[in-house]
Amino acid sequence: MLRRLFYLLLVKPLVLFLIGLNVRGREHLPTSGPAIVVANHNSHLDTLVLMSLFPQALIPQLHPVAAADYFCRNRWLKAFAVNIIGIIPIDRRTSARDGDTLAPLLTALDQGKILILFPEGTRGQPEQRGKFKSGVAHLLSKRPDVPIIPVFFNGLGKCLPKGEFVLVPFFVDVFIAPAIAWNGSRKSFMALLEQAFDALQNSADKPRFEEG
Repeated sequence: MLRRLFYLLLVKPLVLFLIGLNVRGREHLPTSGPAIVVANHNSHLDTLVLMSLFPQALIPQLHPVAAADYFCRNRWLKAFAVNIIGIIPIDRRTSARDGDTLAPLLTALDQGKILILFPEGTRGQPEQRGKFKSGVAHLLSKRPDVPIIPVFFNGLGKCLPKGEFVLVPFFVDVFIAPAIAWNGSRKSFMALLEQAFDALQNSADKPRFEEG
């Protein structure tokens, strides 16, 4: 209930009144899980804006995957991130990158959840897409039937870039691609995912489309 109220009373108005969104391809968003939504990462707003695109009824099923060392660094932040935002914290230290790291994500998918992942691993420079890490391919290799939906944000890096704390209202374009299926190869799948984001990014240079 607290999660739904947070997104209904705070996040939705924030997105509606302070950040203008032009969304193309909304019909490609999953309506149920299991599914994985992947997006480029330039701002702390990325997660909130992405979750605002889903119906309120799906909020309990949505779980952003986030770094435990950042969002669980104290008990108050951890309580807010886990219970209100709904994150699934993972340990991104090199020494922890084994089967145990993926375990909570696999459990969530098995329970029909929708995961939100940022393949860059961290927020990059404003409006610059970093190189994708292969963690999403490792996850899909264990759950090959789960669809993955690419989402590209253009403009959020200007609203609240890394290191800034003051939100600057800015019109944001959101481009959503059809789901991509696992093809059996981690290397070729990551190449396919990069190609999908290249196509979405190229769309950002074209005239804005009506929200859909």
